[in-house]
Amino acid sequence: MGCMPMIHLRDEVAADWSARETLLDAAFGAERFLKTSEALRAGRLPAEGLALAAEDEGRLLGSVRLWHVRAGGVAALLLGPLAVDPAAQGLGVGSALMRRALNRAGALGHAAVILVGDPAYYGRFGFSAGLTTRLLMPGPVDRARFQAIELVPGALTSTAGLIVGTGALAAPSLVTPLAPAPAFLPSAA
Repeated sequence: MGCMPMIHLRDEVAADWSARETLLDAAFGAERFLKTSEALRAGRLPAEGLALAAEDEGRLLGSVRLWHVRAGGVAALLLGPLAVDPAAQGLGVGSALMRRALNRAGALGHAAVILVGDPAYYGRFGFSAGLTTRLLMPGPVDRARFQAIELVPGALTSTAGLIVGTGALAAPSLVTPLAPAPAFLPSAA
């Protein structure tokens, strides 16, 4: 039986870029560029202090980023993608990244986080589709997977409308060079 990795959570750094892209390709494939959430992230930088990595002895095991958006005119964050190396799945890497990301977002004063993902997985962190019933994504989304959590109670209570990306624009050299332009497919989320 192999050794249990020593998982170290830290801020993402520029040197992680290539390993992160490889990890995301393994986890989601090229279809990740077609998802509605990706259209909100495309060409933007993640929220400051909210791009996190998990590593073991210099090997990237997981990654998560949060992005500035407006949800019906209210400032919020969009979480994703959260990815874990298949060899490290089941070791708590994703959960550790989620907890760190949500705790840090709250400490930085953010009021709400939105995502599109598995309800069974994200529900254990407090995400609910009930908070997004009056919100709209800028493309197709499975409503059961469209969820949010309020870091400040009531942050999304009276919010309605479209989710739009608002984060800082990335320099052209920081945009994924091989990413096709986002396109919306009926199964995209």
